[in-house]
Amino acid sequence: MEFKERLKAARQHAKLNQTELAERAGLTQTSISDLERGKSKATAFTAQIASVCGVSPMWLAEGVGDMLKGVSRPPPSISMSDIQPWDDSTPLDDDEVYVPFLREVELAAGSGRFVISESDSARLRFFKKDLRHNNVQFSNAKCVVVSGNSMLPVLRDGATVGMNVGKNSLGDIVDGDMYAINHNGQLRVKQVYRLPSGIRLRSFNRDEHPDEDYTFAEIQEQQIAILGHVFWWAMYSR
Repeated sequence: MEFKERLKAARQHAKLNQTELAERAGLTQTSISDLERGKSKATAFTAQIASVCGVSPMWLAEGVGDMLKGVSRPPPSISMSDIQPWDDSTPLDDDEVYVPFLREVELAAGSGRFVISESDSARLRFFKKDLRHNNVQFSNAKCVVVSGNSMLPVLRDGATVGMNVGKNSLGDIVDGDMYAINHNGQLRVKQVYRLPSGIRLRSFNRDEHPDEDYTFAEIQEQQIAILGHVFWWAMYSR
């Protein structure tokens, strides 16, 4: 077999037409056509064409050996299951648990004062094994929504974080980890550090949001409380 015949056989083996082969190999359809018609000789793209077609490059270029000798089998295809929609009326599976959201609630219209309370409706599903893996008791798992740009680029405005309310004391702080915080009724998510005199709240976007240091007295005065340790987060790529 001449090169042009081997090329056509390789393309047919891969079940590709000339245009499809050209696109995958980084060539033009005219180039493939000229090669199959014998108007052009084997090129530096021969090995790439062989890879696309799943044939031996030595066989394609020189006619040496078998067409498929030494060719690795393609990886198994990935089986994608159908997406199953669900809502609040969809029953939980045995390996799932509902995790409720915490949110800011204004005490009185126009008062400017807020408290943190648990939502009656907003919630997410978590696998029980994932909570166990993160040492989170099911009843201690809560979710909050991040507001603002202070935690960019890690957390965008509107990102959701899961937190463990079982780790909410100053003694539980791991320096640099993220925590959800109740700051006098305002929900905040920050990196937290322990200081000899108190705590430091740090944003990832430090250009616009510098560190905030609070003494133990200021923690009491400003009613700052750690709600829980952030163990999970998710957001859209907008």
